[in-house]
Amino acid sequence: MAGVAGTAVMTAFQKLVEMPISGRETSYAPASFAEKVLPVHPSSRQGRERLNWTTHFALGTMWGSAYGLAARAGLRGPKAVAAVFATVYTADVLLNTALGLYRPSSWSRQDWTVDVIDKLVQAAATGALYDRVLGSSSGS
Repeated sequence: MAGVAGTAVMTAFQKLVEMPISGRETSYAPASFAEKVLPVHPSSRQGRERLNWTTHFALGTMWGSAYGLAARAGLRGPKAVAAVFATVYTADVLLNTALGLYRPSSWSRQDWTVDVIDKLVQAAATGALYDRVLGSSSGS
C-alpha cells in the first residue's frame, strides 16, 4: 500500500514539477522492462500505455515492499529511506543495464539528476506513508 501511494506521489511530482522543468517526455521504460522480462507485447499504443502504467505501479509496490522489510528489520525514517533507495536504485540501474534497457554511461548530468530525484521522491514518500500510517497501525 505504501509503495503504491509513494509511486502516486512520484508520478504527480514527475507530471507537475519535474517534466515541466526538464522538458522530458513521458518515459516508457516500465513498459520496455515488462516487454523484456515477460511474454507481453501489446499490439496497440493504448495497450503499451496500460502496460507502462501497470508496470510503473508494480515496480513502485516492490519498492514499498523493500521499505517494509527495512522497517521490519528495525530501520525507520531517513535511515530506512537511504538504505532502501541505495539498494533498490542500484539494483534497478544494474538490472536495466544488464537487460540492455539503460545505457547510464551515455546519460547526461540532467538524465542522472532526473532519475535520482524522481526515484528518491518515491522512496521518501513511501517511507513517510509507511512510518506515519502503516507503521503506527501495525503496532510497530
